[in-house]
Parts: sequence; structure tokens; C-alpha cells
Amino acid sequence: MFVVKDASGTACIMANFSAAFTASYDTGSGPKNVTFDLPSDAAVSNSSSCGGERASDPSLRIAFGRGHALALNFTRNATRYSVRLMTFIYNLSDTQIFPNASSKDTQTVESATDIRADINTKYRCVSTDQVHMHNVTVTLRDATIQAYLANSSFSKEETRCEQDGPFPTTAPPPPPQPSPSPTPESPSVYKYNVSGVNGTCLLASMGLQLNVTYRKEDNTTVTRVFGINPNKTTAGGSCGPQLVTLELRSDSVSLLAFQFGMNASTSRYFLQGIQLNMTLPDAREPTFKASNSSLRALQASIGNSYKCNAEERVQVTDAFSVNIFKVWVQAFQVQGDKFGSVEECQLDENSMLIPIAVGGALAGLVLIVLIAYLIGRKRSHAGYQTI
Repeated sequence: MFVVKDASGTACIMANFSAAFTASYDTGSGPKNVTFDLPSDAAVSNSSSCGGERASDPSLRIAFGRGHALALNFTRNATRYSVRLMTFIYNLSDTQIFPNASSKDTQTVESATDIRADINTKYRCVSTDQVHMHNVTVTLRDATIQAYLANSSFSKEETRCEQDGPFPTTAPPPPPQPSPSPTPESPSVYKYNVSGVNGTCLLASMGLQLNVTYRKEDNTTVTRVFGINPNKTTAGGSCGPQLVTLELRSDSVSLLAFQFGMNASTSRYFLQGIQLNMTLPDAREPTFKASNSSLRALQASIGNSYKCNAEERVQVTDAFSVNIFKVWVQAFQVQGDKFGSVEECQLDENSMLIPIAVGGALAGLVLIVLIAYLIGRKRSHAGYQTI
């Protein structure tokens, strides 16, 4: 149980949950994944706050181990409150959790969450709830959380998370089946460029479609396909030594980010993460967010480009995937704003096997017929002498 109190000793935030952390970090022998739990001796930090005039939003900060902390920052409107931002701070010098880490720095990652409840009710979620933050995933289990407490204790009323629901009071109707909308035509292929102080760090030519599954206001589940129109999209991004990001924005898509990472030990780069923030006007929750920073797609050697004429689908979360058409991409070492040597995707290589096999079979058949013809022609002259 974690409790935040104001100066008079009145509780303003209460939280009861268990948590697990999965983090990816670099070692001398390459990237490594580690999973560890929130320990039983974790405690509320003095930097937690009930908010007020100087600190507008209340926050819960839980400290544990050798410099690690999990923070929940709350906000509210007239009817609901939510965890506006979850932040995780971890210390790579803690060798018990991060053995052989290349860096000894303290890292900070953060993300928005779907933790929200009606005012004067507690948020309750028995199911696991995962929050993805760059290279860290926080998993909450059996969570009871409430901010803006009315009487220094959990409310008897509760708002259940979507993972636990629905909770009908009468006989349940048949479960709604996803009704996919008609798939639009293949999107336009467009060339994107990301540059930094040292020149171009990303070239990408591709067409994009977004597959989003969500609940509408009438509680039916739909899957819609959104094409990215390059003429109505602005592109930007950033260049880093270990991470290159392409960011796309339009009227309905506030952010579509593609993050490319690299593995120095194997000299390869890959699509490491995709993040989507967009607005769905007919959804029960109009703001749709999804992210995954543990992908391994569009891989190629550093200095080369990755190319695939076949359509590729990258599954980001259960509710979100991206269709990529005619992709040609190169990250990091881009020379002269031109694509490097091409590495073909497996899908294109497989598509070439059938015509190669058919061509080989036809060539073999022609050769057999020719040999049979020559043998038959030679035998037809047997027993005759030239005059």
C-alpha cells in the first residue's frame, strides 16, 4: 500500500498493486533483457505531492533499490481523473539488476497510460496492465488506485479497467464481433528524409496503412484501416548515435513515430519501435495510443539499404498494426543522400522461387526433347549408305 499525505496528514493518493519491470540495456557483448519485480520494501518518496497552487498536479513517487523509482502523475477534469504520465527511473550502476551494463548512468523513460476513473471512485484492475516506455515495459497486477480522495480512504465505488470488463447487470448479450471496414487502396509511396548536424541519417521510401481496432460509442468493436496521405502529412525526426526517429503528423494522427536502432556487435540496424497517437471521433475513448519498442523488423547491415516490394505487416500491439508497401529504407550511415547496396527481404526472395523453379523445369523439358530428337534422328539413318 502506498499513501501520499498533505501537510495536515490527510491522504490524497492511495495505491495498492504489484509491479514487474522488463528492461533492455547494453552490455559489452550486446543488448540484454532483464525482468525484476517491485520489491516489498519499496516506499513512498518525499518528492510525492498532493498538488495545490504551486504543484498543480498530485504525484506518487515510489523509490526502491539503488536509485530506482516509479512515478505516477495525476490530472483531472470535471468528471474523471487519470494517470497522465508514468515515469520510471532506473540506475544502470546497480549490478544486481543490470550486470555488465556498458553504462553506469541513471536513465529515465515515461509514457501516457490508460489508467483513468470517475471522480470519487477508485480505479480497479485485476488483470495485468502493461505500459510500454521506450526500452522498458511496466506490468501492473491487481491494481487499486485512487487520487483526489474525499475522506482519506478508498471509495466504495469503483471504475473497472477495460481488461476486466464488461460487467453487465443482466444476462450478457452475445459478444460483439470485430467488423472490419473495407480495405482502402494501396497508399501512395513517398520518400522521407531525416537529417541532423552530421547530415542524413535516414532515407525511407514507402507507403503506409494503419490497422486500428477499437470500441465505438455504441460498444461495438471495429477494425478500421487508415491510409497515410503524404500530401497531408508533415515529416520530421531526429538523429542519434544509437537511435534514429522518423516522425509523421497529420490532422487525425498527432504522432506516428518509427524508431530505428542498431546493434554495434553485429553491425546491423532494424526497426526497433513504433508509436501512434491519433484521434478517433467515433470511439468510446477518442484518443488512441499504442507503442512497442521491442520490434525487430526491416533489418539490414549498416551501410546497406533494406528493400521489399511485397507488402509487410508489422504487429505493434493487439489493437494496432502497420502495413508497409514497397519499402526501401536505410538508417544511420547514409552516404551522399543515396541508398546503399540493397538487401532484399525474405518475402521477395520467396516470390522469386516459383518463376525460377518453373523456368528451370521448362529448360529441362526443352533439353530432354532436344536430346530425344537428336537420338531419334541418328537412329533413322542406320542401315543406309551415302551415294
